[in-house]
Amino acid sequence: MKTKGSSKQRINNFELLDQDILCVVFAFLDLFDIVRCSVVCKSWHLIISKSRLMHSLYLKQWSNEASSSSIDVAKSLNMVLEDLATRRHRSALVDGSFIVDQWKGHTSGYMDPEAMVGCADGTVRVFDMYSKSCSRIIRMHASQVNCLAVGEDQLVLSGSSNGNITAYGLLSDQRVASLQPPNLRGGIHTLCYNPPSHLVFAGSSNGYAACWDLRKMQSLWNLRVSPNAIYSMQHLRHDKLTLVVGGVDGVLRILDQNTGEILTKCVMDQSNPKLTSTRSLYGSVERRKVKRLTENAIIGLIPVTARPPVKCLAVGMGKVVTVHSTEYIRMWKFNV
Repeated sequence: MKTKGSSKQRINNFELLDQDILCVVFAFLDLFDIVRCSVVCKSWHLIISKSRLMHSLYLKQWSNEASSSSIDVAKSLNMVLEDLATRRHRSALVDGSFIVDQWKGHTSGYMDPEAMVGCADGTVRVFDMYSKSCSRIIRMHASQVNCLAVGEDQLVLSGSSNGNITAYGLLSDQRVASLQPPNLRGGIHTLCYNPPSHLVFAGSSNGYAACWDLRKMQSLWNLRVSPNAIYSMQHLRHDKLTLVVGGVDGVLRILDQNTGEILTKCVMDQSNPKLTSTRSLYGSVERRKVKRLTENAIIGLIPVTARPPVKCLAVGMGKVVTVHSTEYIRMWKFNV
């Protein structure tokens, strides 16, 4: 508002939001909702059209300008995080409402209004969030379920300790696909599903990453992208270009979704002094530069303090958050 006595100028609330925040919001909308938004507000039209491309462009450009990027290392007091989406290896899910310890739950997923738990007996148990009861038990594997991926299209995918992947349709109540990749027999640690492209990505204990097209039931690529186990992989919603991968060696890798090619490999640069360092009652934050690794770089020569194992990660617009085996959380920022 202007000062008293002058004409009032009304500012819409959405104009106060940063463009990156709006892009994240719009990325969660389906096609019809996006059309409605662009009709209601013309100023959103340009932002919506760019929102699904911005993230991929950030990662692509960052691959060439990693030296100008930074990483924030935050220490959270009295807490060690294991999963950014859901807490794993716990005896209860959703503040104790569902007790799953008797089945030895190893991983979990959520799709409103249902929560899913992958168990040691090879089943996935589906819990209704409203009745707080187990609504169905799905037999997925003959061995332990290590990881789950849940899609908007009511598709549940699970990876097992013997290296198999099963896709199950909740609406059809039947198995949709069963995949047995040749190089992932050591056990699948992480799964990632991209509904718009119908691509499934998996990471294994022997460092292999693989991709399948569920529509064609065809393997697109199967490559060893890390010398050690891959713990987590993710992409931004609706992004069809890039895939972020993290694992035991602590190196953050950005892959091409369509080919598996490694676009960039990065670690924290400890050779240079900290850019900034702040401390408060809630913890401490350090800012450092990111170091891009060359193809011939020997990872074993890099100090472990610069590359602690990545237990899990989350991908956002121009940022990647990683959680490690310590109380530190890292936010990787892409400066473009």
